[in-house]
Amino acid sequence: MTDRTGTNATPIKTAITGEDGVDLSIIELLFFAYRDFTSDPDQILAEYGFGRAHHRVLHFVNRMPGLTVAELLDVLQITKQSLARVLKQLIDTGHITQVQGEFDRRQRELYPTEKGRSLALALARPQSRRIRAALGSSSATEREGIERFLKAMVNPELRAQIDKLPGNASGKEHGNE
Repeated sequence: MTDRTGTNATPIKTAITGEDGVDLSIIELLFFAYRDFTSDPDQILAEYGFGRAHHRVLHFVNRMPGLTVAELLDVLQITKQSLARVLKQLIDTGHITQVQGEFDRRQRELYPTEKGRSLALALARPQSRRIRAALGSSSATEREGIERFLKAMVNPELRAQIDKLPGNASGKEHGNE
């Protein structure tokens, strides 16, 4: 059989099943959970002509007002060029404001505006409801196990970023709506 590129390719008509210890079931659960976790915010973002990058920027600027552009780049692990486009849109639409650093005038500190804070909360509310429903009757110990699992999924050298988020250094602060 010849594929679109003109090379011979034999189709494989059986599904992969987890050879070599590949944990397909957890991978698929993460795919489906992420799809649904982002679906509600995606609908809200579309009304503004924004995408998931805008959501991430809004989220972290709201969580850490005064975050510098350099710190945001470190958290998001994206290029300056990618951030510049998204940040420009959020500043132009009045969701974020940029202030020259108080101690280092070369730094640009990012702050949410009232409009930005409102949108960030509108995006977080359906995700928070989904998390609350999924945790349902889970105990505090079960929740801690889930948090440990998710943190362990983050590259070890980047886990310290999680501890820097407000409420996480002390270990306990779980936002409600």
